[in-house]
Amino acid sequence: MEGEQLRILLVGSGGREHALAWKLGQSPLVDVIYTVPGNGGTALVPKVENVNNISMDDFPALLAFAREHAINLVVPGPEVPLVAGIGSFFRAAGIRCFGPTKPAAQMEGSKTFAKDFMARHNIPTAKYQNFNDYEKARQHLDSVPYNVVLKASGLAAGKGVILPSSKEEAHEALKEIIVTKEFGSAGDEVVIEEYLEGEELSFLTFSDGHTIKSLPPAQDHKQVYDDDKGPNTGGMGAYAPTRVATPQLIEEIHRTVLQPTIDGMRKERYPFVGLLFTGFMVTKDGPKTLEYNVRFGDPETQTLLPLMDGDLAEVMVACTEGWLDATNFGAYSLFSATVVAAAGGYPGPCVRGDTINLTAPPADTHIFHAGTKGPTPTKTQTDGKPALQPLHNDGQAAVPPLQNHGQKPLQPLHTHDVHLRSSHNFGSSKVLTTSGGRVIAATSTGNTLEAAISQAYKGISTISFANMHFRRDIGKRSLRPESKSTKRANGAGLTYESAGVSISAGNSLVKRITPLVASTARPGASAEIGGFGGVFDLYEAGYKTTPNLVTGTDGVGTKLKIAQAIGKHDTIGIDLCAMNVNDLIVQGAEPLFFADTYTCSKLDVDVAEQVIKGLCAGCREANCALVGGETAEMPGLFATDDEYDIVGATTGAIPRDRTALPDKGAMRAGDVLLGLASDGCHSNGFSLIRKILERTGITFHDRAPWSEDNESVGQSLLTPTRIYVKPLLQVVRKDLVKGMAHITGGGLIENVPRMLPKHLAAEMDATAWLVPKVLRWLKNQGSIDNLEFARVWNTGLGMVLVVSQEHAQDAMDKLKGAGEVVCVVGKVIEREEEGCIIKNMHVWE
Repeated sequence: MEGEQLRILLVGSGGREHALAWKLGQSPLVDVIYTVPGNGGTALVPKVENVNNISMDDFPALLAFAREHAINLVVPGPEVPLVAGIGSFFRAAGIRCFGPTKPAAQMEGSKTFAKDFMARHNIPTAKYQNFNDYEKARQHLDSVPYNVVLKASGLAAGKGVILPSSKEEAHEALKEIIVTKEFGSAGDEVVIEEYLEGEELSFLTFSDGHTIKSLPPAQDHKQVYDDDKGPNTGGMGAYAPTRVATPQLIEEIHRTVLQPTIDGMRKERYPFVGLLFTGFMVTKDGPKTLEYNVRFGDPETQTLLPLMDGDLAEVMVACTEGWLDATNFGAYSLFSATVVAAAGGYPGPCVRGDTINLTAPPADTHIFHAGTKGPTPTKTQTDGKPALQPLHNDGQAAVPPLQNHGQKPLQPLHTHDVHLRSSHNFGSSKVLTTSGGRVIAATSTGNTLEAAISQAYKGISTISFANMHFRRDIGKRSLRPESKSTKRANGAGLTYESAGVSISAGNSLVKRITPLVASTARPGASAEIGGFGGVFDLYEAGYKTTPNLVTGTDGVGTKLKIAQAIGKHDTIGIDLCAMNVNDLIVQGAEPLFFADTYTCSKLDVDVAEQVIKGLCAGCREANCALVGGETAEMPGLFATDDEYDIVGATTGAIPRDRTALPDKGAMRAGDVLLGLASDGCHSNGFSLIRKILERTGITFHDRAPWSEDNESVGQSLLTPTRIYVKPLLQVVRKDLVKGMAHITGGGLIENVPRMLPKHLAAEMDATAWLVPKVLRWLKNQGSIDNLEFARVWNTGLGMVLVVSQEHAQDAMDKLKGAGEVVCVVGKVIEREEEGCIIKNMHVWE
């Protein structure tokens, strides 16, 4: 497009279109923008002319206008013309269109189509079913055990989503959608899906069909009244960026949803070109996709475009021509907030024709029009440049540019010289009136979210009209609930608890866990807590001569996310103990004592007690005293208050007269490999496990498809790591074993070679042991290849031992007598290349 000047046809009349016109007008690539039909605000933007004599859905008339005025880029704003096929229509006419084709626009035009697409491409979303039969839908409502959301499948101007608070309300909403046709033909089909709890996010993502680039995540406020009460609207306000959208979460959403969506649409032969709006709920199980829109959101567009550091016109052309990856745009290091003022009666039948009075807004604030109507200003020529009305005149100066606070300079609202004409007074009843439900909005930017919100409300205070209403809590949910500076100013003394750390909660926890910890006492340790450190007496423990001490530390990993998601915490401590003591026993050491650190943002005494209860159970199983620990309450450390982490360290002993394991010098080719069965996933590979579940759409609360018991996915996956200490101590003390490998992260491939000398390798036969059903299911659903399977999970073996041929049967007998499932799984061979060779992996298919 080198040297080409853009002549744009912008279709739409809302606040979104005003913001698009404002941002596009800043581009040096743009010559003129025609808005069809536009509104009272777009008429005042430089380079923009409203065209009021063509309907948005009259595609032939739009095409005739485009050809007459040499239009070379069409930008549809609303969903209705996009779903009707405006993108396909103008592409067929040879004119660029920043928007999807008619088939691709089904992603918004039909919620049932979109949900089925998500299912086909393993996009994480809520459980759902589609219905066009009232009786079947009614029966389904009665059968589901969870709260639901009802969605009219077709276009309903952002109002076709109902969140009932009871089964009775759900049935009433179902009747409204399917029977009484509250949303017209949009309710010919209905989606009934699981109600998700969490923080909602909106992503606006540019796409050329291959590459994706997103603006900062925003959060919309759909309900009409404060505290998210009342019916849904098109959106009463928004703010960005959001605190919940960490860099890690943004990366995860791009990786698991946005890129797979664009790739999936291309593979289904309707590639997406334009702006994909994706709504998410960030749940305890991770981000879930709520919906797709195939155009800029409203009011997210008004909120995000002031943050966009780049040429919007260039980005749009890049999307239509397939070179989005060559563009370079970002976001200013600012926050933005938008407050929408609506007409009386909205979101129902609303009043129109009320006079709007405007005064100049504060700095860093834009007033974006939506449902406004006013006369088209007269344009004059001055020094060869068009002279247009400022957004507000009232005898005031033009709206100042955004302040950039040391960042790259931002474009002012008007990029051309502005000349005032006293015949237009925006305080006059003859100039601006209401013509729609959402009438006008104030958008402000600031260095902090608090500043942006405050300025936006100052901006909304410069607007008035009869029956005007707006929400007064935009963005407030993300602000800190208390101001320390305010408390200090009021003379209130600060306490540790006011900073988020509860000493009383910590003391309560200590009282609860004291008897639990005492239950782990063993010779050498009383396991009493309350001192500054734990004491262990080796002599009392039976070590009459000074032994060699072995120590190790480990954690549980992302298995914690499942415990936190389903509220089951009593097995996590067992995992922590097992991961530590199993690492000690493989060296031939008897675990003696344990210490832990429990870290959280806000201490929940009940949860912490359950975790420590499990840890004490594990310590008793390993005959290892819990002699110390730390509970660290650190406000703000984790994303949410219900998250926590726990790590531990254990110390064991090896008598001086016994060789520490592995005894690599004693190993020979021909030695036997014994395998001890695992209890399932143990505590490794859970990041991959959660990814597989996301792609299948199965939640932690669903019945486990691999289990014969009536247990949930979460309950099954929380089966704790097996503790092998007592059985293995028997064979160690009889000198029946030369080496052992605890199969944790890295699976068989990485862990087995760790116990072998460099000249020897393990040759294992996959037909020799059983793979647990849960691991088989995960392998199948994740399409995990055999080598990766053996590298990530234990495949059914929690321990692998090297024993001589002469001691193999004796070792097996003792281990079986102690309750272990044990079998010969291979042999030691001379090493050529790999340290662990697994034959017959095809049986895992």
